[in-house]
Amino acid sequence: PKPIPHKGQVLNEMAAHFLRATIDIVPNWLISVPDPRASLGVKCEPFKIEMVIRGYLSGHAWREYKNGKRMICGVKMDDGLKESDKFPEPIITPTTKAAAGHDEDISRDEIIGQNILSRDEYEKMEAYTKNLYQRGSEMAQERGLILVDTKYEFGKYNDEVYLMDEIHTPDSSRYFYADGYAERQKNNAPQKQLSKEFVREWLIENNFMGEPGQKVPDIGDGFAQQISNRYIELYERITGAFFKPSVYGPEDTYRNILMDLGKL
Repeated sequence: PKPIPHKGQVLNEMAAHFLRATIDIVPNWLISVPDPRASLGVKCEPFKIEMVIRGYLSGHAWREYKNGKRMICGVKMDDGLKESDKFPEPIITPTTKAAAGHDEDISRDEIIGQNILSRDEYEKMEAYTKNLYQRGSEMAQERGLILVDTKYEFGKYNDEVYLMDEIHTPDSSRYFYADGYAERQKNNAPQKQLSKEFVREWLIENNFMGEPGQKVPDIGDGFAQQISNRYIELYERITGAFFKPSVYGPEDTYRNILMDLGKL
């Protein structure tokens, strides 16, 4: 697949921004950010479950709902909803973490019943997920955005549950523009969003479903730049900072990492 300009830096810096802003909620893996494109952190033992939380009917949940399903991951969705409607309360729809292929929906009862997680582990992750989503929603609202849905990954470090990986980035989250949301819903107009959903939709339109052996369609330079621009726009909107592309080459990045490692 074609590299997306500056995507790695955007994801790295956004994840660090939110990991630092949520450390009071849950311990996380981040130690330092020695380079715009690299972070150092503790090595956790990952749980084989991703915690997806949805405040609005969008993306995968909407596609399931549109096809007639009213139950997702053991959670009932009301009749009469339309795309992008807000749920009365955010719903948690976990998925398995597939080594290859697609992640699969799974319910709370199945996770505990199949001993994928203990009840205590799951309940901790559930509470962390709700609190992280609440914080992320508040931070988005301050910047004129709506955090529609997102996913969190957790693991164990020193027998404690830790937040891992990225958080509230365009790769793991969907954002709507808050301005005009209600009017667009009233008029059955599509919501303006900042996420990678438009890339997913483009891939589906080009008959790519992520099946084993499928070749990713050629994105092209123009579309790759569009994706980059969306990522940078979200970075600047959510952090309030101007995006500065890294001037470091790969050797500089490695040196920065090694220098930081020497301080540990």
